[in-house]
Amino acid sequence: MKRVLAATLMAGAATVVPLAGTASAADAPPVSADNVLDCNTKTTGRQGWAACRNNTSQSVAFRVTVVCGRAFDGAGNWVTLNPGATGTSGFECGPASTGAGSASWEEG
Repeated sequence: MKRVLAATLMAGAATVVPLAGTASAADAPPVSADNVLDCNTKTTGRQGWAACRNNTSQSVAFRVTVVCGRAFDGAGNWVTLNPGATGTSGFECGPASTGAGSASWEEG
C-alpha cells in the first residue's frame, strides 16, 4: 500500500514539474507602480470617500473604490490633482447594500 501511494505521489509530482518549468518572466503580468498620492479613506453607512494630496511634481488622477455589502461594489468619479493640490472622491452604495465595508483608492 505504501508503494502504491508513493508511486501515485511521484506520478503527480512529475506532472507538476513540467508545468511549473514552462512559465517565464516574459509571461508574468507587468507590476504596477506604487501609489504616489497621500490618501485617507473613510466609510460611514453606505458611503465611502478618499481624500488625497498630491505631493509629486506631476498631475495625478484618482478615484475611490468602495466595497458594498450585498450589493455591487463601486467607484467614485475620477479627480485630477495638480502638484500640491488636494481633492476628494466619494461613492454611495445602492439601497440593497448592507453598508460600505471598506474604501480604498486607485490611481490612473
